Amino acid sequence: MKLKTPYYLIDEKKLLKNLKIIKYIRDYCGAKSVLALKCFSTWGVFKLMKKYMDGTTASSPYEARLGYEKFGKEVHAYSVGYSKEDIKEVGKIADTVIFNSVSQLKTFYSSVRTCKVGLRINPRVSYSHFDLADPARRYSRLGVVDKNSLSKVMHLISGVMFHFNCENDDLKTFSKHLDYITEQYESILKRLEWVSLGGGLYFTKADYPVKKFCRKLKEFSDRFKLQIYLEPGESAITQSAELVTTVLDIVKNQIDIAIVDASTEAHMLDLLIYRSQAKIREAGGGKYRYMIAGRSCLAGDIFGTYRFPSKLKTGSIIRFSDAAGYTMVKKNWFNGLKMPAIVVKRLNGKIDVVRKFEYKDFMTNLS
Repeated sequence: MKLKTPYYLIDEKKLLKNLKIIKYIRDYCGAKSVLALKCFSTWGVFKLMKKYMDGTTASSPYEARLGYEKFGKEVHAYSVGYSKEDIKEVGKIADTVIFNSVSQLKTFYSSVRTCKVGLRINPRVSYSHFDLADPARRYSRLGVVDKNSLSKVMHLISGVMFHFNCENDDLKTFSKHLDYITEQYESILKRLEWVSLGGGLYFTKADYPVKKFCRKLKEFSDRFKLQIYLEPGESAITQSAELVTTVLDIVKNQIDIAIVDASTEAHMLDLLIYRSQAKIREAGGGKYRYMIAGRSCLAGDIFGTYRFPSKLKTGSIIRFSDAAGYTMVKKNWFNGLKMPAIVVKRLNGKIDVVRKFEYKDFMTNLS
């Protein structure tokens, strides 16, 4: 099937590799995994994912509703700040509601008391390469810092969340931080039924010591008799999708610049936010050097600079790999550029175009 670019292509076979690791972790040490919808909400593949995961975790009422309606199983909800309307909606469908502050817990507890109720704790340690994403950064608003205020509301909660990682593929650092949490919050952990260790743990990376990771989790859960939850986003979908584009033009300004029919600003926004380069598997140590740029008017709409084994030309296909996380959930209508379609390659090899976007979608997204 010939598809018109640009489009996101999700490969269920690649997705399945991650899901099997997630299932292995649950089978080995009992840790449950709920999909972080803030990272990946493409419900066209939820039928496969829910066979291996225990539910979803949401950052808003809309995400909670999507998880409830399209994924099923457990629905977890956490927000930095709930409104009265948010709580009313979330409380109807969530199994677990986690508050960011003691004040919000006290304000809304009576509305969600039939759910499992938790608090986010800021342990003031974290793993992140970016200050922008560091939950323990100076003046962080994420989670409760004061232990005294926490101890006064322990009778209202059954669990807590420690979300202190961002793309952490280093088991040694994770173990060190978990030991720190064990030491600092031992008296609190003994009184709980469950704990979420959040997301950002890259345990599906190639050669990650999964068995050692499982042993560490089991040691922690056995010590406090806790149900552990993990909230994988990237780990669930890493390396499972591509953004497929076509070269529209090649211009020269000291170096060769290939312009494709997609945009970092509109279609892979995290590249701009974190000033990182897109991944292209086909690019390596070739002799032909190109900057790959987007088609928007933004001067810095650049995917990166790469070397290719052969010359690019108008019509060449460029595939940006690892394009599932924080892409489809962040895509936007900047410059009125046509959004990439969402395409799924099923386990049986069938190509399924699950969503196309047209002018009407652009128009109705505005006033």
